[in-house]
Amino acid sequence: MSMAAALDVAAGALLTVWEAARERTTSRVSGAQLRAVMVVEQHDGINLRRLASRLDMLLSSASRLCDRLVAAGMLEREPGRLDRREISLHLTPEARRLLAELRDDRREQLARIIGGMTPEGRTALLHGMREFDETARRQEARSAPAEPVPVRPERLDGRGHALPAPREWPADEPPVARTA
Repeated sequence: MSMAAALDVAAGALLTVWEAARERTTSRVSGAQLRAVMVVEQHDGINLRRLASRLDMLLSSASRLCDRLVAAGMLEREPGRLDRREISLHLTPEARRLLAELRDDRREQLARIIGGMTPEGRTALLHGMREFDETARRQEARSAPAEPVPVRPERLDGRGHALPAPREWPADEPPVARTA
């Protein structure tokens, strides 16, 4: 069995803990809504276009997702400070409580499981997971596809074609959201 296959099998319990906590938490929000909340937590004030890009969604789908999150009391919209037409997204206290519950639930389950491990096993697991995380982040940063340049229709060339707007976010940010 390859190392990747062995890790896939061994990670089953960890994934089960993650999924069970998410299912208990997402009785109030869908999985896609939870991902959006996590992205907004990481990037407070993110605009809708950038959120859609990070979630790999169409802008219209991300807009409807945000509409539902606003209605559920999880997100607030605020006009942009530099461009009033642009909307920035922020978590509500309710969304922060939801994420805290998710993390507390996961940590309780993980503590129960790792409590049965030897001290050496816990240390090795933590060391290995940290190295795995660091390596994954480096690889994601190197292999991240360039994000599309946003287009503002009000900026047109002489033939009426839209011109790309300047980038509004750092190009070196990894394109994926970390979990809660």
